[in-house]
Amino acid sequence: MGAIYEKMKADLELRGRALTTRKEYLQRARNFVAFYRQSPTVMGEAEIRKFLLHLVNEEKAGPATVHMYVAAIKFLYSTTLERPEAVAKIPWPKRPQTLPDILTGNEVEQLFREIRSLKHRGILMTAYGAGLRISEACSLGISDLDSKRMLIHVHEGKRSKDRYVMLSQRLLDVLRVYFRSTRPKGPFLFPGLIPGRPITTGAVQRVVKKAVVSCGFTKRVTPHSLRHGFATHLLEMGKDIRTIQRLLGHASIQTTARYTKVTERHIGRTKSPLDLLGTKKGEILR
Repeated sequence: MGAIYEKMKADLELRGRALTTRKEYLQRARNFVAFYRQSPTVMGEAEIRKFLLHLVNEEKAGPATVHMYVAAIKFLYSTTLERPEAVAKIPWPKRPQTLPDILTGNEVEQLFREIRSLKHRGILMTAYGAGLRISEACSLGISDLDSKRMLIHVHEGKRSKDRYVMLSQRLLDVLRVYFRSTRPKGPFLFPGLIPGRPITTGAVQRVVKKAVVSCGFTKRVTPHSLRHGFATHLLEMGKDIRTIQRLLGHASIQTTARYTKVTERHIGRTKSPLDLLGTKKGEILR
């Protein structure tokens, strides 16, 4: 893609897109161009439709994958190439409203016990204890922990928004043990193999995948499952959904509200109108 790649990269940075989003968009755009082996400037709506149909019918790509390709290609043409008409009629794929598998508290504890590395366990306990995306947990700096106010400063989360989340005492104790035993060099709390860079999310995903097999879980579990568990367990504890929204960094309350669909205890606390019939509280139904 050459100059177009560099311009798209700059456009993404100027619009404040998160690092993970920039990487995804650039890779998807590259794949699209590589499929035809010609510049996107000579292609248009017909080629885009054909490529997306290839993903669906030949590659058997799921809705989430196709959605990411559509987002990347729309950005490429609308912003970088300044040809919005090429993607104006390209539809967004409908994504099924699936609900994530939620680990119980005992299962979360089992997962932590299965992970021997202090670093990896610390990352995952941070993801669960503070409701962080795994990319946010991996990128934490040592200075982001405020043990006096018991807060964690999350820098440039999704949509490049900062936020503060709670720092639990148990998590602080675990991180102190990790820090004293490893003395991580550089600014990052969880440094990776490359000096000056944090551990990659891929490395953590591989650790979790291995631990899940050892635990014998039949649920689909990824590092992000710990964030799902954080939100669901807070709801089951009766915490306000608006507070959970702020902790998760969700722009819309609708995104947070999906967790009300997966917490059985939350549903169990909801009174049926049948139980109110014939009672004083039931007068509101008249």
